[in-house]
Amino acid sequence: MKKTIGLIAICLAIAMTAFTAFAQQPAATPRPAATPQQPAATPQRPAATPQQPAATPQQPAATSQNPQCTPEAKTGLYNEFRKEFKGDTAKANEMAKKWLACPEVAGEETVSAYLKNFVTLYEKANRKDQVTDLVYNKKDYPKAFEVGKAVLVDEPENLKVLTDLAYAGFAAATAKNDAFSADAINYAKKAVQLLEAGKAPEKWEPYLGKDDALAYMNNIIGHLTVQKNPAEALPYLIKVAQQESKLKKFPSTYGIIGGAYEAGEYAKLSADYKACCEGKDETPQSKLALENINQVIDRMIDAYARAVALAGSDQANQAAKKEWMDSLSTWYKYRHDQSDAGLTEMVAGILAKPLPPVPTPITTLPTATPASTPTSGTVSAGGSPAGSAASSGTTPATTQPAPATSNPAPASTTPKTAPTTATKPKTPTPTPTPAPKPRTKRNHRG
Repeated sequence: MKKTIGLIAICLAIAMTAFTAFAQQPAATPRPAATPQQPAATPQRPAATPQQPAATPQQPAATSQNPQCTPEAKTGLYNEFRKEFKGDTAKANEMAKKWLACPEVAGEETVSAYLKNFVTLYEKANRKDQVTDLVYNKKDYPKAFEVGKAVLVDEPENLKVLTDLAYAGFAAATAKNDAFSADAINYAKKAVQLLEAGKAPEKWEPYLGKDDALAYMNNIIGHLTVQKNPAEALPYLIKVAQQESKLKKFPSTYGIIGGAYEAGEYAKLSADYKACCEGKDETPQSKLALENINQVIDRMIDAYARAVALAGSDQANQAAKKEWMDSLSTWYKYRHDQSDAGLTEMVAGILAKPLPPVPTPITTLPTATPASTPTSGTVSAGGSPAGSAASSGTTPATTQPAPATSNPAPASTTPKTAPTTATKPKTPTPTPTPAPKPRTKRNHRG
């Protein structure tokens, strides 16, 4: 299990590299318009524009201690505001905020109310662009969530803000701050729901379109979930591999799918097998349990084979490729009576075959052995999926683990050990690529 956790961590680290490049795309950082529209972004002037006395109302003597709050300075700020507010609204907003930072004195009530209204409307109109800037340029994720949540109070289905905050939570988790992970998962799920319902943002940037945005949102959900609940993360990770985006070509996409199967469903089924059947004579119940275990193992084989195939000779992927190949070889040999015959051919052809779905639990034993083995992406009568032993053109000698000893037949076909570690990865959030971990004993085998 520790090896599986290490594989997942490697995949998370590799995937983050892609996200980092993704976040640096120029399109990902739209700037506020030089002159934001004022629907209300340029507040209506009072019926009579606040009249400037020969000087702004007299300040108390104590105010003169702050050079920016002298009567002359405040008059200058207000005049600069009036000069800019129909052109450079950002500068006008800055002048208004400086003026409002000074103590209000008697006679300034109308001017003060006017400037407060301007600042409120301006910042409300520009805060969506502020979220994007905080996420992709400044990388100030806490502030991005503060501003973004305020936007979502008024616009709960603002797709741009939802996707920006989803990424912000993922990036924060990568920096070992998981304070925003739960919100990021919820925002990504909401974005997926809206995208699948046909909603689109005003601009797709930094995404290429609907499928690309869906792939990234599913990837964020999967990555932020997999460490604590790999089984729950798995359907989202598989969607990433099915949707048309550059993530579909990343080997880490499939490496983490294999790890999620291994740390999640496989570990659970293995523990169940130990509880019901370990050390006992073979029964229909134990055979059925093995059928379910084996179809999950076949999914693991398929996923690791895809990761190895896509890793190719790219030096950036070689450390992870070694881990994936190690796991692939181990599980492939287990399903082929400790032989790796056909493994090379299976890897060479795996990308031409469809990715198999999450397996449906088998509730009855197959009545007969199929005459020919299914290809990757199909499921046999017993539930054997794509990328399994069938991929090499040979059929495992048995649907049960190969004998580990020379014990009598029932004992020899019974897995000898159950998981010795927790079935859930212990490390939260993505981490830097770890050093390869020692091989650990596979859970349900001797």
